[in-house]
Amino acid sequence: MLNRRILRIKAFKTVYALAENPEMTKAEALSQLEASCQSTRDLYLFMLALVPALTKEAKDRIEAARAKFHPTEEEKHPNMKFADNAIAPLLSDDPDFRKLIDKKKLGWDQYDAFLWHLYDAVKASDYYAAYMADPDSGIEADARLWVKIFENELVDNKELEEIIESLSIWWNDDLAYALTYCCHAMNDFASGKRWSLPELYLSQMPGQEGKDSDRDFVVGVVSRAVADYPKSVASIAELTPKWDIGRICTTDLALIVTGMAEAAAFPSIAPKIIMNEYVEISKFYSTPESKAFVNGLLDKLISNKSK
Repeated sequence: MLNRRILRIKAFKTVYALAENPEMTKAEALSQLEASCQSTRDLYLFMLALVPALTKEAKDRIEAARAKFHPTEEEKHPNMKFADNAIAPLLSDDPDFRKLIDKKKLGWDQYDAFLWHLYDAVKASDYYAAYMADPDSGIEADARLWVKIFENELVDNKELEEIIESLSIWWNDDLAYALTYCCHAMNDFASGKRWSLPELYLSQMPGQEGKDSDRDFVVGVVSRAVADYPKSVASIAELTPKWDIGRICTTDLALIVTGMAEAAAFPSIAPKIIMNEYVEISKFYSTPESKAFVNGLLDKLISNKSK
């Protein structure tokens, strides 16, 4: 589930914590890293659980309208297409999914106000109107609708951001990635596949068949960063004599140390690739000037060593 870019981000964030607290032990760093990685999949499960929760919201609203003393004809005979969508029961009736949601307490029961607002936003959209008017009621159409909901209603949703921030310190930066995997799940349902929990760590590196190599990769980077931290900081200080090391942005310091650790732990990865990766990460987590600073120092610190 976690690709190399997001693993590098999680390694960098762990090294950032190390830079803030240089007394952090390797065991503490790796424990924090594992919690961060696991949290991304938990967020994916939480967002996927929104499908049956929002479907239930729709059904409850329909039943409440029918129960009025004088319901309108539309309320008596509502369009049930969304309320009866085929995706929700594939999750709510899946024992593996339900077991995980219950075990991790990832339900939406306490967020009824958010569900109310979200359903209102969905109902007001053009894509929802088109879906409800379309006579095609198959699972493919339902899956396409949920993809649109994930793509259009949940990114930059301030109410949702407050919820996930209250639930986990790790979740805010992972939302877009988790939503992408929710869309993958919808596409799987559309193609007739049953839901299954994605593996947390994926690909294998050449010569490491049978090993969980993505985990080996991120653990290797963080382990090396912790072991080499004093030496790495000293190397950076030597190249920035006009700067007190304490005045270097902690984010930039962590990015450079993480890049150095990756180069040392995995010499088969080209320095240019490592430099490009951490420069890209700097664009999201540091200042506008950071990309040049990070690129320049990593070029001197890891490219020269490889020549």
